[in-house]
Amino acid sequence: MKLLSVFIVTYNSASLLRFCLDSLRTQNLADELEVIVVDNASRDESVTIIRAEYPEVRLIASDTNLGFGNANNKALEIATGRYIVLLNPDAVLPPGTLVNAVKHMEANVDAGMGGGLLQDPLANWQPSARLFPSLLNDGLTISGLAYHFSSSRFFGRFDRTWADPLTAAVVDWVPGAFAIIPRSLVEQISLFDPRFFLYYEEVDLCRRIHQAGFKVYYWPDLVITHIGGASSETVDELAFSSSGKQLTLWRMRSQLLYYRKWHGLVYSWFVKALEQGWHSLRAWLNRKSSPAKAEESNRIIQLWQQAWQDTQGGLNSPKQPW
Repeated sequence: MKLLSVFIVTYNSASLLRFCLDSLRTQNLADELEVIVVDNASRDESVTIIRAEYPEVRLIASDTNLGFGNANNKALEIATGRYIVLLNPDAVLPPGTLVNAVKHMEANVDAGMGGGLLQDPLANWQPSARLFPSLLNDGLTISGLAYHFSSSRFFGRFDRTWADPLTAAVVDWVPGAFAIIPRSLVEQISLFDPRFFLYYEEVDLCRRIHQAGFKVYYWPDLVITHIGGASSETVDELAFSSSGKQLTLWRMRSQLLYYRKWHGLVYSWFVKALEQGWHSLRAWLNRKSSPAKAEESNRIIQLWQQAWQDTQGGLNSPKQPW
């Protein structure tokens, strides 16, 4: 048995993959570390690079796109580590990060998951510890109030933008770009819900960790450089949200699956109605002054209706891959 199993899910990640895998070679864990990469039918050179340059990597080359959660579930089938580390292919770890992560986990017996401080290549902080989604948190984000009043403990609640990013904390959830979780807990509660093809899978996992009586920790001394959205940018054909790199329809489907699972049908409908209502108002306000913005809002309203139909109100996941 290894100490650590690092899971990396790749999808057209060749341009960044070397930086990630090279950083794992600096972790000074010798035979205590295994790296498992699941490639989701990349069209680029990701698989070729791994096979030619990283013989230590245990590669699973899928002929279909399994999505993020199910690809990690596939890695779990062959993993032997006492701890599992989720790592994005566009993330880079400084030397000693994994050793320190294990020390944190062993010093906190109630830790079900731990995450670190995510930053971009220019060392700008990225949201690294968050509250669970809710109607209130969604409303504050959609309206822009969370952004404009980010230092407010109330308005900045979802991304905890009011908090000192250098202060450790117990939080609701941490992003799956980097996270460590005990294998023993995974065996108890399972890893990712297979219904989530992309997005919200780590939120759901953290809810189950809390439900099992464990805590999710944010440790800012674990600093991870994270590009963010690199794989999503390679998926064309679908509309992107204007505020980020999430594939809008996929985000909506997973959002409905999450809310239906944890809050029920009525709550899920209100989540849909909230964003549709906001964009109806935005479309009306911009109908003359900015037709492009009005059209964007109308498209989001239509996508919400499609997501609702696709998931039967958040009850079922559409046939995968999405």
